[in-house]
Amino acid sequence: MKIHTILVLLLLIAVIVFGLYKYNQYQEYISRPMPTNLHPLVEDARDQLIDEAEKIGISILITDGFRSSEEQEAIYAKGRTTEGSIVTYAKAGESYHNYGLAIDFAIQPNPGEAIWDMEYDGNNNGESDWMEVVAIAKSLGFSWGGDFSQFKDYPHLQMNFGLSIRELKMGKRPRDVIDNKNL
Repeated sequence: MKIHTILVLLLLIAVIVFGLYKYNQYQEYISRPMPTNLHPLVEDARDQLIDEAEKIGISILITDGFRSSEEQEAIYAKGRTTEGSIVTYAKAGESYHNYGLAIDFAIQPNPGEAIWDMEYDGNNNGESDWMEVVAIAKSLGFSWGGDFSQFKDYPHLQMNFGLSIRELKMGKRPRDVIDNKNL
């Protein structure tokens, strides 16, 4: 046998072994159920965000957290098959909310009132309350939807733990990443 043929066979074997490894890994994850609430680390960070904002005179309201697939589909339908404006481009299973990894917030100038005014300075320190909350959120490990390159989602904060929506759909969960990094 020529060396070229041997190298091609070795490469083919390596591809098959890698494919079997990935298939087995996929099988391990695919049977995992969808989450049913916020991830504990996201929940803790949400509570810290509320507390830290309050310390600087900003009251915030968490307007959304975990969303079921049914809730996501209903929100996706807005502006498409039901009345209202389009508020998301994510179908069920395509939002970090569906995996308990995202929250949405609003400024709460008075009890029972919510505003999404990014210029509002209710604590009168010369800075936008909205951006002060975003800075706190980022310091707690959240990514901000206002930094998204395509659809800007200003009330949105998420922790993806390095996982893509594709990986989450396949069944990977933050504990897989956390356990491997010993966080």
